[in-house]
Amino acid sequence: MLVIIGYIVVFATVLGGFALTGGSFAALFQPTELLIIGGAGVGAFIVGNNGKAIRSTLKSFPVLFRSSRYTRDLYMELMTMMFLLLTKGRQQGMMTLENDIEDPLNSPIFSAYPRLLNDSSIMNFIVDYMRLMISGGMNAFELEALMDEEIETCEHEHAIPADSLNSVGEGLPAFGIVAAVMGVVNALASADRPAAELGELIAHAMVGTFLGILMAYGLVLPLATLLRQKSSEHIKVLQCIKTTLLSSVNGYAPQIAIEFGRKTLYSSERPSFTELEEHVRQAKQSASSPTADNAP
Repeated sequence: MLVIIGYIVVFATVLGGFALTGGSFAALFQPTELLIIGGAGVGAFIVGNNGKAIRSTLKSFPVLFRSSRYTRDLYMELMTMMFLLLTKGRQQGMMTLENDIEDPLNSPIFSAYPRLLNDSSIMNFIVDYMRLMISGGMNAFELEALMDEEIETCEHEHAIPADSLNSVGEGLPAFGIVAAVMGVVNALASADRPAAELGELIAHAMVGTFLGILMAYGLVLPLATLLRQKSSEHIKVLQCIKTTLLSSVNGYAPQIAIEFGRKTLYSSERPSFTELEEHVRQAKQSASSPTADNAP
């Protein structure tokens, strides 16, 4: 939604300012200039990226128009779920988590948080590393190194669409100049025409430079920036999980471990200590209520 609003603001201010100076919109309507710039940009994108990068970039477009799913509520659910898992492992032994890890869909803990359960990247990260924790074959330093390597790989993969769009955006002003030069060449080749017609041809040629710069800095480059922001949000949730799990491996109690994880979050999404504590308390009550109901 914000992307659409931003585009409306860009075009409203640029075209509105042009109209206030007495400009004619008809002069800006140059399909051939747009064809040259847009076609050259798409061609350069295809040349500069392999199939994997192209597919990754195309798949990222729907994400641009969605609001961020990494909200304060999601983080509270995540840390509460982590607390319940770590508490069960601490009180009953890590081996009791094996059924939860191997079959998350039927796990009472995981299934209580469908929003997290449906996020494959979060679930795979938690399940994979808790499986390693259960096996007991790795110490904290080895586990941290492996987590860092996976997070770095994930970060590089998420940077591919943003880098691809950034490269296209940086090239559009140059393609605009190419279109303008071709228009000027066409105008000079018609130098025998009347001055009014020659001036119109030159004006049409200059539209190429305008379109190239507008498409670059008003349309494409902002999308690359937005993709980087969304990527950083995804990386942040992995770092939160990493810090929480490592704190548990190092012997901290579950309540302290999730506090370590909470501190890694951006301030805009980070719940307060009191908010998280209250959320965890309610989750503990909900988790223990079936047992209480079945008690003699």
